[in-house]
Amino acid sequence: MEVCRGVLGLEGNNIDPGLEGNNIDPSLDANNMDCDDGVQLVFNFVMGFGRSGVCLWWPFGVDGDEQKGVHGDEMVLVEEHRIDDGPVLASRQWNLELSKFLISLGYKQYKNNYSLFIKAIGDSFTAALVYVDDVLLTGNSVSTIEATKVALDSKFTIKDLGLAKYFLGIEICRTDNGTHLNQRKYILDLLHDSGLTATKPAKFPLPQYLKLSVDKGAPLADPESYRRLVGRLLYLTMTRPDISYTVQHLSQSVSSPKEPHWNAALHLLKYLKGSVNKGLFYPVQQHLKVTGFSDADWASFLVTHRSLTSYCIFLGHALVSRKIKKQTTVSRSSTESEYRSMAATTCELLWLTYLLQDFHIPVQFPVTLFCDNKAAQQIAANPCYHDHTKHLDIDCHFTRDKV
Repeated sequence: MEVCRGVLGLEGNNIDPGLEGNNIDPSLDANNMDCDDGVQLVFNFVMGFGRSGVCLWWPFGVDGDEQKGVHGDEMVLVEEHRIDDGPVLASRQWNLELSKFLISLGYKQYKNNYSLFIKAIGDSFTAALVYVDDVLLTGNSVSTIEATKVALDSKFTIKDLGLAKYFLGIEICRTDNGTHLNQRKYILDLLHDSGLTATKPAKFPLPQYLKLSVDKGAPLADPESYRRLVGRLLYLTMTRPDISYTVQHLSQSVSSPKEPHWNAALHLLKYLKGSVNKGLFYPVQQHLKVTGFSDADWASFLVTHRSLTSYCIFLGHALVSRKIKKQTTVSRSSTESEYRSMAATTCELLWLTYLLQDFHIPVQFPVTLFCDNKAAQQIAANPCYHDHTKHLDIDCHFTRDKV
């Protein structure tokens, strides 16, 4: 893998050079990717990339007829010098320039994931995964990757980082058996900032039988500290699916956190203290079959009585996708909540099959979806359960059409 990490510097603007994100999965296909190098891009993104134009506007609050009556036939001339006068517009313009440049090198931008660029010629395969100014390159052709590095160096400035070992806070360790991802340093920094480096570890993410409520307990004197902590824990769930359920519950109270929520967050940090080295492992395997597991926690929220959708999807023996999210509507039964969770899992399975096809990975059909609710399975397979399903939304029957 080749890591490209960049600094986005705009002339005349104050841009934070540490633009890093959290929605990237550096675990590409480990079976055929033999090239592991790292480079760093230092971008000198000046104003010349922007476009200029001239716009004619009436003054605010005055239409055309009133303007003629007050100022005659004159119009106010406004010159729009650049579209990148700010961090947001600048990053968009940068992404456009980088996308155009990669496409000019023969890469194809895929619609299933617009941050993915793939160049496939014969048996040669190279993939570039982009997040703002961070790029991850992997492939089975050393010459193609080196050519990409040379082309990027001619356009920008490149610093070679060697093997991909640390990317966006994720530690990458590759062996002959596969790839291991963890966020050990991230957890240690989190414990240090919270003052819990010497705390006694906990065995579970949450205390047993704990039920958090948004209206019970004393309000926190400093809610911002709780919000910052939950935000950092959300990023940690990338490689720690074992804390996803706990973090999801903690994130429901960021608007008005109470003392019990803070104590639960500290208990989660104590659990992380005893499991610093845990992470995800992506083994080298020949048979890649997509398998989905769906589940729901019915009426788990005490105030709204909404259910929780959860699923995890495996590619062979590797976990490649998972999600825990509160459902948007109240389910009248556990069967309904499970059925809604199956519909969400089906959508994710379809998207993953499209993404795997973009990676030129053959998908074995049919894809297996596991659910522990027999009533939900029967509803998905039997379209005659009108009395049981007439109150369900149409989108929930999406699973039935895909069976």
